Amino acid sequence: MTVHGLPDPQQMAAQERTRGGRLRMLLVVAACAAPVLASYFTFYVIQPRGQAYGDLIQPTVDLPAQLSLRDLDGKAVAADSLKGQWLLTLVQSGDCDDACEKQLFMQRQLREMLGKERDKVDKLLLLSDDIALKPALQKALAQQGVAVTVLRAPKAELEAWLKPAAGAALRDHLFVIDPMGRWMLRSPQTPDPAKVKADLIRLLKANAGWDKAGR
Repeated sequence: MTVHGLPDPQQMAAQERTRGGRLRMLLVVAACAAPVLASYFTFYVIQPRGQAYGDLIQPTVDLPAQLSLRDLDGKAVAADSLKGQWLLTLVQSGDCDDACEKQLFMQRQLREMLGKERDKVDKLLLLSDDIALKPALQKALAQQGVAVTVLRAPKAELEAWLKPAAGAALRDHLFVIDPMGRWMLRSPQTPDPAKVKADLIRLLKANAGWDKAGR
């Protein structure tokens, strides 16, 4: 009579612990993801109080992890550092003409119009070239309320991530990026700020269960 074919109790116990650990991990992930999924279902599917004013991006588009971002001093900036806040994002040229300045004014006003919810939102300006910003504009961007985060990125990389509407250019839109780095809303050309604000309020309310102010 031999016992060599019997299962090893210690090995069985280890396997059971491994299975239990994996199950607990899956439950934790599911618990964390549930509010996010619910908020997106509410906004995209149920769509309380009518359709969105801007263009909903379906499916959402992730922030490229390898996006070649640089600050105005030329220092590399990790794309992941942008996560943690809603981003009101503009793509412009460094020479920033009158139309560009109007977009920046709208970006600032939109954030202020959000009232107590504005601390969940940052302003991001992506420059698609190496043209230097006018000193007066650079100073204004740093001083008007919460400063605008200004970064440069290659135009081709920005065009591979963010897309304009048919017949438009990237500079014509305000892009909304969620705190997990997903592009999910694009404003119309020459948007009505009050209607863009309504979209933002709906988004922030739909995500209120998990989205907190600050990175």
